[in-house]
Amino acid sequence: MIEALRNAFRLPDLRRKLLITLGILVIYRLAAHIPVPGTNPVALKQIFEQNSLLGLLNMLSGGAMQNFSVMAMGVYPYITASIIIQLLIPIIPAWSETMKEGDAGRRKMNQWTLWLTIPLALLQAYGQTALLARPDSTQSVAVIS
Repeated sequence: MIEALRNAFRLPDLRRKLLITLGILVIYRLAAHIPVPGTNPVALKQIFEQNSLLGLLNMLSGGAMQNFSVMAMGVYPYITASIIIQLLIPIIPAWSETMKEGDAGRRKMNQWTLWLTIPLALLQAYGQTALLARPDSTQSVAVIS
Protein backbone atom coordinates (compact mmCIF):
# COMPACT_ATOMS: atom_id res chain seq x y z
CA MET A 1 0.00 0.00 0.00
CA ILE A 2 2.75 2.45 0.96
CA GLU A 3 4.78 1.40 -2.07
CA ALA A 4 1.80 2.13 -4.34
CA LEU A 5 1.49 5.58 -2.78
CA ARG A 6 5.21 6.23 -3.33
CA ASN A 7 4.89 5.14 -6.95
CA ALA A 8 1.90 7.43 -7.42
CA PHE A 9 3.89 10.42 -6.19
CA ARG A 10 6.82 9.59 -8.46
CA LEU A 11 4.72 10.30 -11.56
CA PRO A 12 4.47 14.09 -11.99
CA ASP A 13 1.06 14.06 -13.66
CA LEU A 14 -0.52 11.79 -11.06
CA ARG A 15 1.19 13.66 -8.21
CA ARG A 16 -0.28 16.96 -9.45
CA LYS A 17 -3.78 15.47 -9.66
CA LEU A 18 -3.52 13.94 -6.18
CA LEU A 19 -2.31 17.22 -4.66
CA ILE A 20 -5.10 19.19 -6.36
CA THR A 21 -7.69 16.72 -5.04
CA LEU A 22 -6.21 16.89 -1.54
CA GLY A 23 -6.21 20.70 -1.71
CA ILE A 24 -9.87 20.77 -2.73
CA LEU A 25 -10.77 18.48 0.19
CA VAL A 26 -8.87 20.68 2.66
CA ILE A 27 -10.57 23.84 1.37
CA TYR A 28 -14.00 22.16 1.61
CA ARG A 29 -13.39 21.00 5.19
CA LEU A 30 -12.22 24.47 6.22
CA ALA A 31 -15.21 26.15 4.55
CA ALA A 32 -17.56 23.67 6.25
CA HIS A 33 -16.75 25.40 9.55
CA ILE A 34 -17.70 28.89 8.32
CA PRO A 35 -21.32 29.54 9.31
CA VAL A 36 -23.74 31.66 7.32
CA PRO A 37 -23.86 35.11 8.95
CA GLY A 38 -26.79 35.70 11.28
CA THR A 39 -27.37 32.11 12.36
CA ASN A 40 -28.06 31.11 15.93
CA PRO A 41 -25.70 28.19 16.71
CA VAL A 42 -27.52 27.25 19.94
CA ALA A 43 -30.85 26.89 18.14
CA LEU A 44 -29.22 24.91 15.34
CA LYS A 45 -27.67 22.50 17.83
CA GLN A 46 -31.09 22.01 19.45
CA ILE A 47 -32.73 21.27 16.10
CA PHE A 48 -30.13 18.71 15.07
CA GLU A 49 -30.26 16.96 18.46
CA GLN A 50 -34.06 16.64 18.31
CA ASN A 51 -34.43 15.53 14.69
CA SER A 52 -32.68 12.29 13.70
CA LEU A 53 -33.27 12.84 9.97
CA LEU A 54 -31.44 16.17 10.11
CA GLY A 55 -28.71 14.41 12.08
CA LEU A 56 -28.33 11.90 9.25
CA LEU A 57 -28.20 14.67 6.64
CA ASN A 58 -25.64 16.47 8.79
CA MET A 59 -23.51 13.35 8.92
CA LEU A 60 -23.69 12.96 5.12
CA SER A 61 -22.68 16.60 4.63
CA GLY A 62 -19.63 16.19 6.87
CA GLY A 63 -21.04 18.39 9.63
CA ALA A 64 -21.67 21.34 7.32
CA MET A 65 -25.40 21.43 7.99
CA GLN A 66 -25.14 21.62 11.77
CA ASN A 67 -22.94 24.70 11.40
CA PHE A 68 -25.30 25.98 8.69
CA SER A 69 -22.13 26.38 6.71
CA VAL A 70 -21.69 28.07 3.38
CA MET A 71 -20.87 24.57 2.10
CA ALA A 72 -24.06 22.95 3.43
CA MET A 73 -25.60 22.63 -0.03
CA GLY A 74 -22.62 20.74 -1.43
CA VAL A 75 -22.94 20.04 -5.15
CA TYR A 76 -26.73 19.98 -5.21
CA PRO A 77 -27.15 23.30 -7.08
CA TYR A 78 -24.74 22.13 -9.77
CA ILE A 79 -26.51 18.79 -10.11
CA THR A 80 -29.87 20.56 -10.36
CA ALA A 81 -28.51 22.95 -13.01
CA SER A 82 -27.06 20.03 -14.95
CA ILE A 83 -30.38 18.20 -14.93
CA ILE A 84 -32.25 21.32 -16.05
CA ILE A 85 -29.80 21.91 -18.92
CA GLN A 86 -29.99 18.26 -20.00
CA LEU A 87 -33.80 18.38 -20.03
CA LEU A 88 -33.87 21.64 -22.00
CA ILE A 89 -31.36 20.63 -24.70
CA PRO A 90 -33.92 18.67 -26.78
CA ILE A 91 -36.55 21.40 -26.30
CA ILE A 92 -34.47 24.43 -27.34
CA PRO A 93 -33.30 24.06 -30.95
CA ALA A 94 -30.31 26.41 -30.55
CA TRP A 95 -29.00 24.29 -27.67
CA SER A 96 -29.44 21.12 -29.71
CA GLU A 97 -27.35 22.68 -32.49
CA THR A 98 -24.72 23.74 -29.93
CA MET A 99 -24.42 20.17 -28.68
CA LYS A 100 -23.85 18.97 -32.25
CA GLU A 101 -20.71 21.13 -32.48
CA GLY A 102 -18.73 18.45 -30.64
CA ASP A 103 -16.27 19.30 -27.89
CA ALA A 104 -16.72 23.08 -28.28
CA GLY A 105 -20.48 22.68 -27.90
CA ARG A 106 -20.11 20.56 -24.77
CA ARG A 107 -17.76 23.13 -23.25
CA LYS A 108 -20.30 25.88 -23.98
CA MET A 109 -23.11 23.85 -22.38
CA ASN A 110 -20.91 23.18 -19.33
CA GLN A 111 -20.28 26.92 -19.05
CA TRP A 112 -24.03 27.58 -19.18
CA THR A 113 -24.55 24.93 -16.52
CA LEU A 114 -22.05 26.69 -14.25
CA TRP A 115 -23.76 30.04 -14.81
CA LEU A 116 -27.16 28.50 -14.00
CA THR A 117 -25.69 27.02 -10.80
CA ILE A 118 -25.21 30.48 -9.25
CA PRO A 119 -28.88 31.57 -9.17
CA LEU A 120 -29.95 28.07 -8.21
CA ALA A 121 -27.51 28.10 -5.27
CA LEU A 122 -28.89 31.46 -4.15
CA LEU A 123 -32.46 30.19 -4.46
CA GLN A 124 -31.72 26.97 -2.58
CA ALA A 125 -29.82 28.83 0.13
CA TYR A 126 -32.75 31.20 0.59
CA GLY A 127 -35.14 28.25 0.70
CA GLN A 128 -33.10 26.43 3.35
CA THR A 129 -32.82 29.58 5.42
CA ALA A 130 -36.53 30.35 5.14
CA LEU A 131 -37.44 26.77 6.02
CA LEU A 132 -35.26 26.65 9.12
CA ALA A 133 -36.27 30.17 10.19
CA ARG A 134 -40.01 29.37 10.19
CA PRO A 135 -41.36 29.26 13.72
CA ASP A 136 -43.25 26.04 13.02
CA SER A 137 -40.31 24.19 11.43
CA THR A 138 -38.69 21.29 13.26
CA GLN A 139 -39.68 21.63 16.88
CA SER A 140 -40.53 25.37 16.82
CA VAL A 141 -36.96 26.64 17.11
CA ALA A 142 -35.95 29.76 15.20
CA VAL A 143 -32.49 29.41 13.69
CA ILE A 144 -31.90 32.84 12.19
CA SER A 145 -31.40 35.59 14.75
